[in-house]
Amino acid sequence: MSQSQVSRGIPHNVTIGPKQLKGILTIPEPVIGIVMFAHGSGSSRLSPRNTYVAEKLQDRAIATLLFDLLTEEEASDRRNVFHIPLLATRLEEALVWTREDPNTAALSVGLFGASTGSAAALVTAAQNPREIAAIVSRGGRPDMAGAALAQIQAPTLLIVGGSDIGVLELNEDAYAELNCTKHLHIVPGATHLFEEPGTLDEVVEAAGAWFTQHLQAEEK
Repeated sequence: MSQSQVSRGIPHNVTIGPKQLKGILTIPEPVIGIVMFAHGSGSSRLSPRNTYVAEKLQDRAIATLLFDLLTEEEASDRRNVFHIPLLATRLEEALVWTREDPNTAALSVGLFGASTGSAAALVTAAQNPREIAAIVSRGGRPDMAGAALAQIQAPTLLIVGGSDIGVLELNEDAYAELNCTKHLHIVPGATHLFEEPGTLDEVVEAAGAWFTQHLQAEEK
């Protein structure tokens, strides 16, 4: 895909990595960086919640890459949804893709993870400390990143629902393991999917502010 083929602000279908994973790239004008989405629990690039977040990030001059971490065949095996090394490998392939594509090569990179995708994002950041400028986890399972938590250098924001019983406690434990610039944002009354009125908008505001601050700080 050449620079001339990309119209700013228009979603473009792309394919990533050896498995030709399907993705949607949107680059606004102007642009300060790019956020790659790591979906969880079997969600695809068409996840309505992540699509909504992506659109709001684009309004903040942030490019977005929504893509499937698994092929349809792989996703049919539920175990793969929890296979963090596999998910992290796919996210790293997408990172390589952004560095090789002329439309995104110069952009600082952020990661937005949800559910098990959050763990994959954190592992990827730990393995690529110079490549990732910021991380946001939404209702994630950062605890599944294990020892990688202590190795992360990128500023990390954990967003979790105040009524997401069990996951809230796991986020608090993971937060304690992080040694980077960090913040734990608890959304009062929100459950795991942030379906309660106004809760997803609070996620969007917190994530947008975090990425705007840290992607601009690392702007190339």
